[in-house]
Amino acid sequence: MKKPVIAIDGYSSTGKSSISKIIAEKLGIVHLDTGALYRGITWFALQNCVNDDETINLSELFNSFPLIELEFKNDGGELVLFLNHINVSKEIRSNEVSKNVSFIAKQKEVRDFLMESQRNLAQKGGIIMDGRDIGTVVLPNADFKFFLTASIEERTNRRYQELLHLGIDTDEQQVKENLIARDKIDSEREIAPLKQANDAIVIDNTMLTKKETIESILAYVKK
Repeated sequence: MKKPVIAIDGYSSTGKSSISKIIAEKLGIVHLDTGALYRGITWFALQNCVNDDETINLSELFNSFPLIELEFKNDGGELVLFLNHINVSKEIRSNEVSKNVSFIAKQKEVRDFLMESQRNLAQKGGIIMDGRDIGTVVLPNADFKFFLTASIEERTNRRYQELLHLGIDTDEQQVKENLIARDKIDSEREIAPLKQANDAIVIDNTMLTKKETIESILAYVKK
């Protein structure tokens, strides 16, 4: 029996990645954090494709695609992102990457670069992907689609605590402003905007724990 293909979309800091990872473990399927891929491209751009005024040179980035190798590796039981064989799992969570990732992710060239590999991974089934356009664009025929949302206050607190846990010095108000800005960019971009698929199940987890959110999703998948 073919294992399910699950798409989880939603706003930043709704727990998409960590929730998807646990669901993958419980169902014995693969978890692909697509957001980490876009963050990996953004980190590469910030390191290698910056103009004199510190803006990102998109043409230089696009021409550099043949030089970019992104892969997930098992590191102590956790799948982490390696860029050109270097573990960048901490670097891609920095404020600098967070401020620029929505700009990079809205570029058609970047999305096309990552699209084919994401779809190829899903062909055999047994995968859960999380992002912003998985159920609408990347995997429109997914067996199950979910859309996660939560209040901006709750998402700010989650993101702030995550950064502190990673040892990244930050300001809570700055985190909130960054999330609001990302919501706007992600929702209004021309290419594959963040939106709920018509057949997606919406879960507002403002008042739900991570465990409760996972149980809610599994209840639908195991019906």
